[in-house]
Amino acid sequence: MNRPDYLNMKSGQHAEPTVLNADRHGETFEVATDGRKVLRNTYMLLSMTLIFSGAVAAMSMAFNWPHPGLILTLVGYFGLLFLVEKTKNSAMGIVSVFALTGFMGLTLGPIISAYARLPGGTEMVATALGATGVIFFAMSGWVLATGKDLSGWGKTLMVGVIVAFVMSLANIFFALPAVSLAVSAMFVVLMSGMIAYQTSAIIHGGETNYISATVTLFVSLYNLFLSLLQILGIMGSDE
Repeated sequence: MNRPDYLNMKSGQHAEPTVLNADRHGETFEVATDGRKVLRNTYMLLSMTLIFSGAVAAMSMAFNWPHPGLILTLVGYFGLLFLVEKTKNSAMGIVSVFALTGFMGLTLGPIISAYARLPGGTEMVATALGATGVIFFAMSGWVLATGKDLSGWGKTLMVGVIVAFVMSLANIFFALPAVSLAVSAMFVVLMSGMIAYQTSAIIHGGETNYISATVTLFVSLYNLFLSLLQILGIMGSDE
């Protein structure tokens, strides 16, 4: 049984029957109750958080604010992520989402500045940003067009993310370009899969809270962009 959608259903509102959509091959797939509404709210909040995070990143670049460092970044990220999880079924959840995405924008600004100072850095940033958008629309569009149920991807993606995260932390001490390239490539594949997985969860009723869905998609886009930027940076390096 799915969790009740506290944020997307009005008090006393009853669930509507499941709607069947037909794909271009004539096959039908189920769209979960209020799935369209959750998807619409998710995309709306995601758009606002992306704009807000981008504005914070631009401010960080304009004022040349230093990066907070690995420890503060991890503490801030996981702390705010915990806050979002605790408040996602209340209005405070919106505030938590903007706090998290704003903090991530703050950490992103110095990274973009560092890449922009490299030879051809501005082009690398623009390419990574464009590729991130293309991948997002391609993966989410594929799921929305076909109605694929990707619920079976969950455990594989989670294990993959943990492995890639541990490898990235370990490589801080070794600083091997080959390992960095491999980890970044893993994150590109995993985050692309996460976008498709989360979209599928929304339309099939596996995710009924648009705040949780927004955070998952935002973090996926954030990591996807950074991974593409790192790949371009390594491939464009003369070292």
